[in-house]
Amino acid sequence: MPTKAPTKASPAAPEFDLETDNGKRVSLDDFAGKWLIVYFYPRDNTPGCTREANDFTKALPLLKKLGAEVVGVSKDSVKSHEGFKEKMGITFRLLSDPELEAHKAFGAWGVKNMYGKKVEGTIRSTFLISPKGELARVWKNVKVNGHVDAVVAAMREAKA
Repeated sequence: MPTKAPTKASPAAPEFDLETDNGKRVSLDDFAGKWLIVYFYPRDNTPGCTREANDFTKALPLLKKLGAEVVGVSKDSVKSHEGFKEKMGITFRLLSDPELEAHKAFGAWGVKNMYGKKVEGTIRSTFLISPKGELARVWKNVKVNGHVDAVVAAMREAKA
């Protein structure tokens, strides 16, 4: 269930500076004045992550019309991201976080339950960051089916 950050004095989004699928670096500052959707996913070329990337790709024209950019973040390498983007036709940037700095700063890394076993890994999460750099909405332990629709609805609500 999505949790909404407080309207007043929303916490600042964590800073990040990561390499993109094309080898360039981007940081939170590069999106100043824009809405930004940052989603963390476990791994390129896996069923759930592929569905989520495809859903964001399909929704991207509408999200851009609403004034939002999208970036996906995983611990996969830039080379892995390049192949994943090309294979799946992903139209937004994928960021590589092999040191897990952004994962940990956003709280998207930790202990989770996989098939009844406690393991440490990526906690599928999405963050809607306002043009002021504040967390406007946070989704933790995301279930892929219907998630992008919820993000689009939140973006519409934010723009209303």
